[in-house]
This record gives sequence, C-alpha cells and structure tokens, in this order.
Amino acid sequence: MTPSWRKPVGMLAILLLIAVWCGLIVSFSNTVSQWHALVQALFYVVTGIIWITPLKPLLRWMETGRWR
Repeated sequence: MTPSWRKPVGMLAILLLIAVWCGLIVSFSNTVSQWHALVQALFYVVTGIIWITPLKPLLRWMETGRWR
C-alpha cells in the first residue's frame, strides 16, 4: 500500500482554514469588544463552533477521495 497524498494536503488545508478563520474573527475584535460581555462570549462560542462545519467533507475527502 502506498500512502495517500490526500492526508498531508488535507492537514495543510485544515491549518489554512483555521488561520483564515482566526484572522477573520480577529478582524471583528474592535466591534465585538464594545458589546456586553455575555454577548461577546456567545459570539466567540458560536464562531468557535462554526469553523468545524467545513471539516466533515474535508475529512471525508481525506479518507475516501470523495466529497459526498
């Protein structure tokens, strides 16, 4: 069995996704810092969960080579 090239590429894609998502969320920090603390916490919890959504198809592709 030869190792699949999809796993290293997928891992790099995951790291890129995390970096881009963090940069996007940090760009809102000036606005979010003016909100009430509970609203800020809710914002960061929700945005901390949302980034996981595109991982399922990416992980499936890494394992099987198919997006669906």
